[in-house]
Amino acid sequence: MRIAILDDYQGIAMKSADWSSIPGHPEIKVFADHVSDLERLAQRLLPFEILCIMRERTPMTAALIERLPNLKLIASTGARNAAIDLEAARRRHIDVLHTGYFSTPTIEFTWAMILAVARNLTTENTSLRSGGWQIGVGSDLRGKTLAVLGLGNVGGPVAAIGKAFGMRVIACSPNLTRQRAESSGAQLVSKADLFREADFLTVHLVLSPKTRGIVGESELAVMKPSSYLINTSRGPLIEEAALIKALEGRKIAGFAVDVFEHEPLPPTHPFRRLPNVLATPHIGFGSQSLYETFYRDSVTNITNWILNQPGRDR
Repeated sequence: MRIAILDDYQGIAMKSADWSSIPGHPEIKVFADHVSDLERLAQRLLPFEILCIMRERTPMTAALIERLPNLKLIASTGARNAAIDLEAARRRHIDVLHTGYFSTPTIEFTWAMILAVARNLTTENTSLRSGGWQIGVGSDLRGKTLAVLGLGNVGGPVAAIGKAFGMRVIACSPNLTRQRAESSGAQLVSKADLFREADFLTVHLVLSPKTRGIVGESELAVMKPSSYLINTSRGPLIEEAALIKALEGRKIAGFAVDVFEHEPLPPTHPFRRLPNVLATPHIGFGSQSLYETFYRDSVTNITNWILNQPGRDR
């Protein structure tokens, strides 16, 4: 039995779980680099019966699955993975297992991003490193309006923290009720008012055909020139071309982003150079404790699968 661990960028997989406990002591190969070319990727993964994948980093498309005749199990990290073609896996009788997940790291990271743009941390740090001193004045949070698009497992706690900062918190999401909004310290408003009134607008929706591109040119056009947009959810929720145009034209003050439509982010992408963009390489979800949960659960799932025992969410 051969196992491939994919996209282990930080070299943390083998340290996070006891892989030696897997029955039969299978051969384990860790790949730290990302391969996007289909033929190269298929050639790399061809020998393996089990793939342990990190969230959506390497999509398990039908085209890839069809090129992997030895594949029997996809051990995915996280509670769901929209990048796996489940129908293609079913046709091939390939099992797909998932792990536990918790949102705390993303909630904390969202506030790191909000605070960073509010207090100009990136520009101040860059200035200091180049020999400068104070070059700007940051914004207060108290009294400002925090707009939360998507009041779920991440958006709800983000809203509650905003309330603790003394912010006015407004929210909008599909099927959101006034009572549910108020339980997180938020006021339910229309989508139009959410964008119009926001000083800081943070996006926390699950990506689906209905939510793809939910933030577009018309939404960005009504935002205040002093407002900031934050996205730690999924890149395609925002129409990228419209956002780049708004940032280049200074239609909004700035954008903080940890997720992208194409990952890794291409070297020449505008988000790498625009001065009013704070961009991080999709690290918001990945705390040490969550990686340990991912890989320990993966070891358990693989062990149970090998022993023909019920796995998690099999």
